Amino acid sequence: MPAFRQVGEKQLPNPVLCMAWSPKRDLIALANTTGELLLHRLASFQRVWSLPPSEYTGKEITALAWRPDGKILAFSLGDTKQVVLCGVEKAEILHVFPVQNPGTCMHWMEVMEESSALSAFYNSEDESKLFLPKLPTLPKSYSTTSKIFSEEKSDEIMNLLGEVRLNILVLGGDHGFVELYAYGMYKIATLTGVSGRCRSLSLSSDLKSLSVITEVRSADNNPEICYVQLDTGLLSDCLPEVTRMARKFTHISTLLQYLHLSLTCMCEAWEDILMQMDLRLTKFVQEKNTTTQVQDEFLELLLWGQSSPELQALLMNQLTVKGLKKLGHSIESSYSSIQKLVISHLQSGSEALLYHLSEVKGMSLWKQKFEPLGLDSVALEGAITAVGSFSLKANELLQVIDKSMKNFKAFFRWLYVAMLRMCEEHVPPELNKMTQKDIAFVADFLSEHFSENEELFDRKGKYFNVERVGQYLKDEDEDLVSPPNTKGNQWLNFLQESTYLKESPLLFPSYPQKSLHFVKRMMENVIEHCLQKPAEVIGKSVKQAVFLPLYTVPESSENTPRLFELPSLWNDKKAKMHYVVFCMPEISPCKLYLLRKGTDPNRHIPNSVVSVDLSHHLDNADDNAAAQSHYVYSCLDARFYDDEMLTVVLQGAEEDNRRVLAQLPLSSTLSCETEFTWEPNLRLDQQTSAIPCQGLVLGNQWRELESMKAQFVAVNGIRKVACVLSANLRHIRVFEMDVEDEDEEGADSQNNSADQEGLDTTMTSQGQGEESVEAEGEAGEQRGDGFQKTEEHLESEEALELS
Repeated sequence: MPAFRQVGEKQLPNPVLCMAWSPKRDLIALANTTGELLLHRLASFQRVWSLPPSEYTGKEITALAWRPDGKILAFSLGDTKQVVLCGVEKAEILHVFPVQNPGTCMHWMEVMEESSALSAFYNSEDESKLFLPKLPTLPKSYSTTSKIFSEEKSDEIMNLLGEVRLNILVLGGDHGFVELYAYGMYKIATLTGVSGRCRSLSLSSDLKSLSVITEVRSADNNPEICYVQLDTGLLSDCLPEVTRMARKFTHISTLLQYLHLSLTCMCEAWEDILMQMDLRLTKFVQEKNTTTQVQDEFLELLLWGQSSPELQALLMNQLTVKGLKKLGHSIESSYSSIQKLVISHLQSGSEALLYHLSEVKGMSLWKQKFEPLGLDSVALEGAITAVGSFSLKANELLQVIDKSMKNFKAFFRWLYVAMLRMCEEHVPPELNKMTQKDIAFVADFLSEHFSENEELFDRKGKYFNVERVGQYLKDEDEDLVSPPNTKGNQWLNFLQESTYLKESPLLFPSYPQKSLHFVKRMMENVIEHCLQKPAEVIGKSVKQAVFLPLYTVPESSENTPRLFELPSLWNDKKAKMHYVVFCMPEISPCKLYLLRKGTDPNRHIPNSVVSVDLSHHLDNADDNAAAQSHYVYSCLDARFYDDEMLTVVLQGAEEDNRRVLAQLPLSSTLSCETEFTWEPNLRLDQQTSAIPCQGLVLGNQWRELESMKAQFVAVNGIRKVACVLSANLRHIRVFEMDVEDEDEEGADSQNNSADQEGLDTTMTSQGQGEESVEAEGEAGEQRGDGFQKTEEHLESEEALELS
């Protein structure tokens, strides 16, 4: 029986560019050339869901990374320079943020260091829930227009934080672009000093260093692969403070997202129908032949019950009794919805934002702990003031809504009765009563709202601004057309007369001439400035500790995705080591190289470079192995299975060209006692003869990949699975790697399957259509002729490929 059990095989319609196993479940994510993101199960390689490309997010996926808890999948997009966080259970896009350069690689790690300060923080993390009420979910009656968020996602957005333990998403790109995002959302560092194009990166779990594989141009203008180790000692030394700060700023980022969604729902609750009164009055002014003011026309109707033929035509033919009732209902419904959103969402979100910013300000005053991280108490005070201004503007909007609802209700009631009388229809007795106070109220409304404004016509193309709420929801830099009337406001008069309070920093500015959208953008900019400064300070503290030029490579083929190319990086958390595995086919086609560096840049590592000779097979434990004792291999791909094992795809001699999937134990390779002395002025490929070499030991941990031109592999040692991809990037085979251990670990496998049941349940409902199609296909494959046809199809595809 061959080692490793094949559990699935599939021919995909589009070439695969990226693939990554979930760290917690038997799921693998694939990205193809069309920009589609796919999620498959291990069992029969069944598709769970697919996320089609979007013009808003992008269509060119360049890298994938799983959050360590397996609940969020991150992917970068080259065409739009964005990073997207996608919820795994429902295939929903939860968060999108722009980056300076297109991402070429990413790595999402979890900090494993423990300390008493961190333990205390983990236990006290939920303190904010004792003081702040739970934020209400966004109403389901609105579907937001931002194309990536729906009304059901407010809960998921607030749950983006995940576990309290710090995890960091590392992004790499062209021109030495490297950024670190705490919890995948808050930019905690922008690194400088890295040259070339990042091909792979790995941040150590103790946060002491970051390993980067870069591609630079050599003196003879050939691509040169280099290993760079960056000292991130500030993150490691200040880990408790970094965790606290990052957690708070991530809270703040999610709250800003929540406020953005709330304001979007408010904009949708405000309808265009509310502009009808303004536009029809403007048309009335342009078409009427008299010189009488519009407010005079309405006042004559109010006082004498008579109207000009033009006004009567406007009311009866354009506005109509039915249209007036509809307009009144729309205004009341829209204003009530906006009012509820301001009270329950904007004010609650602002209070939570104020709470977290105040806590961060308190942290910034502890200068011994947090000043090295770049927290600036003055800038944070400005952010708190900006949030206060936003809250004041939201409260101002509430007052405008309340006043407008009262005004419109009285005005429409009077106008409805007047129009019924014009039609000589019956007026209900309850509407026919109008006191002198009601008449004065309507008269004041007409004089304030129905005066022609030439300046307004030049700006907006209409003379009137009867509707006052919509101007607060416009995302414009211009001042409000009709700002609130503050004459007679005793508090404002008191402030203006007080020398001490007029410029007091304790009072939040209200910006009476600006819209709610404008004040929100101003608040976001101020908070963004606070968030950026620590990233700059931490980024400048990161220094290059090691730079090792490895080898030159020919120009890559356009058909080979860079993400599949070696070198491959690995962080051994227990030994606190960085591993780099790579090949140099131009120099030594039958050798595999392993480079080791300590996560502490100052730590000396013996046997830092060793190689494995793939042209010898030393294990003669059985007849089959003996027959292959002198077989010559070259390495196509190599990935770390775990701290002690390497998974490789090997290619046989040219005349045979067979492919083998194998597990290489690292213990024998690292047992080499010969020390390699690196010549500092030479690349590694110029001194390969001095590198210690060990022979190849496969044992029974290998399997020939028949009828497949295998080229690449993705593995997960925690889940004990591997996925092999063919050279044409379409043919996939999935394997369980530790088959022998399954019988002994039956209880563990049952626990693992139980962990997945929750996700499977939700995923089954989400991808029911896709899975039912695939289930039918797989059922057909298992029935005699159907299965044989599928095998023949795969073989014919590979025959074409091999030829």
